[in-house]
Amino acid sequence: MLMNPGVTLLRVERARKRLYQVQKKYGFLTHPKVIEQSMKLDELLNQYQTCKMKS
Repeated sequence: MLMNPGVTLLRVERARKRLYQVQKKYGFLTHPKVIEQSMKLDELLNQYQTCKMKS
């Protein structure tokens, strides 16, 4: 699903903040919840990159 780059960037920032929160809560970068959130952020960053390339 392609989105507007501005909307995607907002989602990236929210996901990044969430990653910091999850890492702070669980304390380990290898905790499954931290890895899960990191993967979500990666996906959003890929979407953003795709949006920027097509616009």
